[in-house]
Amino acid sequence: MDAVRPDMPTPPGRKPRRPAPARQPLTQDLIVETAVRVLDTEGLDAVTMRRVAQELGTGPASLYAHVSGKDELRELMLDRVAAEIRLPEPDPARWQEQLKELATEIRRVWTAHRDIAKVSMGGIPTGPHLLAVAEVQLELMRAGGVPPRIAGLAVDTLGMFIDADAIEDTIYTARTPPGEDPWEYFRGHFEEITAYFRALPADRFPNIVGMVDELTSPSGDERFQFGLDILVRGIASYVAPRDGD
Repeated sequence: MDAVRPDMPTPPGRKPRRPAPARQPLTQDLIVETAVRVLDTEGLDAVTMRRVAQELGTGPASLYAHVSGKDELRELMLDRVAAEIRLPEPDPARWQEQLKELATEIRRVWTAHRDIAKVSMGGIPTGPHLLAVAEVQLELMRAGGVPPRIAGLAVDTLGMFIDADAIEDTIYTARTPPGEDPWEYFRGHFEEITAYFRALPADRFPNIVGMVDELTSPSGDERFQFGLDILVRGIASYVAPRDGD
């Protein structure tokens, strides 16, 4: 028997057939966009070619016409996320402050996308948005008088620090029940650690026992800003003094 034509009414006793949704053409941008969506909801480990293909309603083989494999997909995801980083208009008089502000902005974007910082850690920026970030960092340091070799090393050092902090933040967030603030949630755990430190033998660990509040009280943001300040001060120490400084 011939299939029911689309212009025919639904016969009695049968359910109306729903029209199949129009499928978007498969492109690299769509694949990357879908992969980032999986990342945000399930984490980096869930982002596989098979999982992304499943989201797109196709087979993994069709993805390889646009992406060579999981490694390239992750690099493309990182660069797509990096597009969200707001870049400053370099002001040589504020290069140190702007360098710290940019680092804080990178950390904000990284932590907004689960564990994307794992891709950044150990990677070399090649995508246009990642290169734009590095270009601004270098421009800020060079405008401040940082020697080229030191500026080149500093970009890598700053990146490792930001990545490590973002990954640690992601670890804490993953352990936090949905809807709760990670710092507030772990406050009880910190109180247990504080009590443990206070109970240590003071003759063996005099500095830890005597500095319990200093060791445990600062928030994650405060610790990040402190580490950033140390790094930028160290970078600035390589700037040759100018006449009148």
